[in-house]
Amino acid sequence: MKSKMKKVFQQFEGGLFSSVEKADVGDGFEGMKAAGTAMMSWADPFQPDDAAPAHVKEAALKAMAGADGGHYTAPTGNMQLRRCIAEHWKRRYGLELDPSRNVIITPGSDSALYFAMLPFLEEGDEVIVPTPCYPNNLQNIQMANAVPVFMELEAEKGYQIDADKLESLITPKTKMIVLTHPNNPTTTVFDRTSLEAIRKAVLAYDLVLVCDQAFEDFTFENEMIAPASLEGMFEHTVTVCSASKGFGLSGYRVGWIIAEDHVMDVLYGCAVSVVGATHTASQHAIIAAFEDHSFMKEYGEKYDFRRHQAVELLDTIPGVHVQLPQSGFLCWVDIHELGSSTEICARLLKEANVSVNDGVNYGPGGENGFRIVLGVYKDNEKVVDALKRIRKVLVQIASEQNKM
Repeated sequence: MKSKMKKVFQQFEGGLFSSVEKADVGDGFEGMKAAGTAMMSWADPFQPDDAAPAHVKEAALKAMAGADGGHYTAPTGNMQLRRCIAEHWKRRYGLELDPSRNVIITPGSDSALYFAMLPFLEEGDEVIVPTPCYPNNLQNIQMANAVPVFMELEAEKGYQIDADKLESLITPKTKMIVLTHPNNPTTTVFDRTSLEAIRKAVLAYDLVLVCDQAFEDFTFENEMIAPASLEGMFEHTVTVCSASKGFGLSGYRVGWIIAEDHVMDVLYGCAVSVVGATHTASQHAIIAAFEDHSFMKEYGEKYDFRRHQAVELLDTIPGVHVQLPQSGFLCWVDIHELGSSTEICARLLKEANVSVNDGVNYGPGGENGFRIVLGVYKDNEKVVDALKRIRKVLVQIASEQNKM
């Protein structure tokens, strides 16, 4: 049967017949969790601890107990939630959205990201992707039989966009740019110069920009600018957002797409066939989170503390380079001077009992490092302890190479 699948799908593996490196593929997560491994490879805020605020839980339970709790909402999503999102965008980005024409609710941002690309990509289309990047960007392009064109970001330039390099990659086959902003895994918040380079290219060549803003809620030194809010860009941009990272409500599986109404009309028209209707009670929970998001202040304080701790503990090791994370709860560790990222990640799992994400999964340039999820556990000290165990192993590797 597998031989009858599209060739592009035959290459994907879920861990049933081979070892799969990605933490979110197969059942490896459950095995490591049972062994007490620090799951710093799982971008699920504060797992395995209880993190959902009481008022969010209450909203979900109330919805479940109500008459509508066991029924569908419209495939386009709860209108009250869409209004919350429109109000949020107006406050944060100054962009006026019509909740009945510019917003659709999806069961998480992963399905939303696929849905955002699906209507545009045809076989042979070229898609420019700054890397290292979120692996699903690449997989979605492959599933559409389109061609990813990699634009490797440089650590020396702060992983920002190089306008000349971007221009050089555009061909008559280029249809789309896919941007994860803030970036996953490097945490880069793309600055106005980078975004202006993208805007210039998109408008000059009539391209589509798909922007994944799952980590938009916590940015530190750098201003978060939504590309869709830039002059001329709303008509060219499909933006994907999530309740999983900022609100820390990943288990509720709620995301959304923002786009101009000609694009959204198509998404509304095929939503039931592609993403279905998002869980009814979960949408009520996210409404409650929007209406009272005071709990996020504590989250931001924890992430800020942890990113500084990561730099203090790891950036001082010879051969290890860590730029201060700019957003969210991730940390990118450049270890290319120490050796293979795959081998180093394996040693961290075996010797430190810490699971991190091997950079090879993040596209060209990813092989230079690995990703740490600093958002695990509610207790900061557990995170610091895991970072110290990582440090111990990296120091040992540096010592073996006479770098100490």
